[in-house]
Order: sequence, then structure tokens, then C-alpha cells
Amino acid sequence: MAEITAALVKDLREKSGAGMMDCKNALKETDGDIEAAIDWLRAKGLSKAAKKSGRVAAEGLVAVSVSGNRGVVVEVNSETDFVARNEEFQSLAKSIANVALEKGADVEALLGSHYPGGLTVKDAIANAIATIGENMTLRRAAELHVAHGVVSHYVHNAISDGLGKIGVIVALESTGSAQALQALGRQVSMHVAASSPLALDSSSVDPAIVEREKAVLAEKNASKPANVLEKIIDSGLKSYYKEICLVDQPFVIDPSKTVAVAIKEAEKSVGAPIVLKGFVRFALGEGIEKEVTDFAAEVAAAVNPN
Repeated sequence: MAEITAALVKDLREKSGAGMMDCKNALKETDGDIEAAIDWLRAKGLSKAAKKSGRVAAEGLVAVSVSGNRGVVVEVNSETDFVARNEEFQSLAKSIANVALEKGADVEALLGSHYPGGLTVKDAIANAIATIGENMTLRRAAELHVAHGVVSHYVHNAISDGLGKIGVIVALESTGSAQALQALGRQVSMHVAASSPLALDSSSVDPAIVEREKAVLAEKNASKPANVLEKIIDSGLKSYYKEICLVDQPFVIDPSKTVAVAIKEAEKSVGAPIVLKGFVRFALGEGIEKEVTDFAAEVAAAVNPN
């Protein structure tokens, strides 16, 4: 049986919004597994959060670079936010994005690609580490491309052109007006930044996520007859898709319509059919846990080691 610490309970409470004792019970029932405990709370109707929010812990910058029908987004991490405000680090992140736009978003290949000045990207990062004095990494990169159309972008709270903490690129395929497509693409990119969809549409949702949601719905309604339960699960999945799928979400620019409807209506001004081919959203540090230390406790322990 895993030890259910106060820190573990606190972590679950922050992620689920459930009460302290409910979190403790959930962790006991799931042997300290946070993800399983979140599902347990949801199945019992005790969780106030539909999705795990997670605290952004890593520092650095997300950089976006686009050109016509092609776009990339990269995440370059540093140890402190102070470094992210350093002009040399900002130049590094932006230059890596520009290299990725030309060479592609495979991280290993990107690290070995030519960097302005005769170095490789890997060498440029190593030089920045030596100069600035902090560890830095190229964590990830992604790209989108369409044969005809545009790749638009949006950077939330940008500290300079194409650099910030959240970066989004959206691919719209169409033979219509590039200018009108760019305007629409920026709006959709802003929506993605705000709403953080997990998938483009229901067909592209990870099957593991679907099965997990089905299991939660089944447990929550276990007392229902089989034929009723099947309808409940089907209805529950449809509601879930409206929350997590980009095309089904209420459009932040006009919540009276979905993103899919907004794109369809925009075809008139664009002058041709539009297909939303994909999106990428990078939020700095998502999925990375950074150790949080209690400085006062550390000092006390050092003074009184016993």
C-alpha cells in the first residue's frame, strides 16, 4: 500500500477541485495513483474538474515561425524565467524556430541542422549554456503544412514577435483568399490558445482517452440497466467530444456557433471551401513537474539535523 502523504493529497485536490477527505479516500482506493484517483473522484461525482489542469513548471520560451502554407512551433527550456527575458536566449529560441521551418520539426535532426553562424543547433545551445550559465534544452517541435492554403499562428502574451509562453499554429486548406484565410486562421489560433482542445474531431481522439471516459461513465452509472447504460455512455461521449474536440467547441469569438460552423460560414468571404487540417498548441512546461522546495524547512533542517 502506497503512503498517502499530505503533499499527494494536496496535489490531487488542486487537480480535481474535490474536498480534502474525498481526495484522501480516492488515493487510498487507488493505491496512491493520481490519475486513477481523478477517475475515481469523477465516477463518484466528487471531482469539480473535467480535465487535469496541471501546473506549468518548466521555464523558457515557445517560439513560432510561419511562412505561407507552412508553420512550426518549438519549445526551448531554461532553468529560470529570468533567462527567458534574456535577449540572447530569445534570439536562440527564434532562430531555432526559423531553422525548423526550413529543415523540419524532428528534434534529433533539428539539433544536427545548420544554425546561423556556421554552427549546428546543438552547438548553438551549448554555447548559450556556457555564456548564460543555465542548462537549456530543445524539448520539442512540431510542424504543419498544406498544399493550398495557409498556416496561421497566435502567441499568447508575446514578449516579442513569435515568442511567448503559449504558441499555436493552425492549418487551413483552401484555394480562396490567402488574406481572408489568415484572418480566420488567427481567430481559430486564438480559440485554440484559450480552449486547449485535445483533438481536432471525434475521429482523432486517442482511443485510450475514449476508453477511459467510457469506464468513468460506466462506473458512475453502474446501477443502470445495460440498454440504458449504453445510451448514457453514448450521450456522455458526445458531450465529452464537445468539450475536447476543436471543431465541436463553442467558438470563443462567437460562442453562439461552433468552430466548425464558423469556418463553414467563412467560406463566403474566403471564396472557396475551407478544410481545417490540423492544429498544434504548445504551452510552456506542460507535462513537466518541477520540484517545489520549502526554503524555510530546508534551513530549519540544516540548523536542527536531528
